Amino acid sequence: MITDYWPLAGLRVTTPRLELRVPTQDELGEVADLAARGVHLPAERPFLTPWGELPPAERARHVLQMHWRRMGRWTAQRWALDLVAFHQGQPVGVQDMRAEEFAVRREITSGSWIGLEHQGRGLGTEMRAAMLHLAFAELDAVSATSLSFTDNHSSLAVSRKLGYRPDGISRDVLDGRVVETQRLRLSRDHWQGPPVPVTVTGLTPTCRTLFGATTTPPQ
Repeated sequence: MITDYWPLAGLRVTTPRLELRVPTQDELGEVADLAARGVHLPAERPFLTPWGELPPAERARHVLQMHWRRMGRWTAQRWALDLVAFHQGQPVGVQDMRAEEFAVRREITSGSWIGLEHQGRGLGTEMRAAMLHLAFAELDAVSATSLSFTDNHSSLAVSRKLGYRPDGISRDVLDGRVVETQRLRLSRDHWQGPPVPVTVTGLTPTCRTLFGATTTPPQ
């Protein structure tokens, strides 16, 4: 079975409304279709890499290639996990979690997107809460970081709701103009646990090895 060699395929993170997991290839095609239908309004620019503004077919291919690239380049020293969020069996978005030298640093960075048709229902909060539970409760992370443009009020609201604290401002360039990015950090000490029940299955010892999470976090 594929999980004998790639145990990430058997990892499941579930909440009352969602199941987050690595998609099959057919399901990944459905995720690409979801992206093609739109991930933000035309007037919005939530991503520093403006892939959400690509034409639908290119936007769909971007999602496919990003997923394949991350899976193909995975090592315990540097990894990026794309978990597709399924609601009632249908994909609604992607929650990612990334780390470098996790065995030592025990820090993750996350990002996410939700199909335009599924926004405004609190799914983004539930997705990130599930990811934080995986990071803190299951993988022994000590901190989680996130980045949002200072005018991305919905993303910043999710971060505040889950306990993130400001961690400085970055000044980046988008289309030849400066944009400000709010850095946010949530420490293990300030994490209050998920606001909804979260269950993790499939995090086998072999799977933990892929994350570099087989040792006690350094003090």
